[in-house]
Amino acid sequence: MQPLGIQLIWLFVLAIPIACIAWTVTHEEVFREPREYCIRCSKTRKTILGRKFFYLFTCEYCFSHYVTAIMLALTGYKLLIDDWRGYIIAGFALVWIANVYMSLFGLIRLDIKEERLITDLNEKKLNRQKAADDNKPLDNGKL
Repeated sequence: MQPLGIQLIWLFVLAIPIACIAWTVTHEEVFREPREYCIRCSKTRKTILGRKFFYLFTCEYCFSHYVTAIMLALTGYKLLIDDWRGYIIAGFALVWIANVYMSLFGLIRLDIKEERLITDLNEKKLNRQKAADDNKPLDNGKL
């Protein structure tokens, strides 16, 4: 069993790729077409099992559980207890930390998007003002 400090480092570091994979699959443009297919299937499949299976690929929280299970199988990471219970504790802890990371990332992206929109609006306002100034008649030297 590793010391608790090493286990915690593993927890916070291993949650990063879990969050990255879960976010990318469920939000980013590169997986848009498969995600849209899964969204359609999650709404139209006849069985509840079929609908839930496809829904897993559209929800970052749900998908992070499966990514976590794969990462636990690849790394053998256990938290606090050195038997099967350590896998369960590690699994839920990793999902929670990964989802905190994804929430923070979502907030940062929203803030960046808001700043871009504000900048675009200000540029359009300046361009309209400049266009209006260019169309004003000359004063012929009067103040």
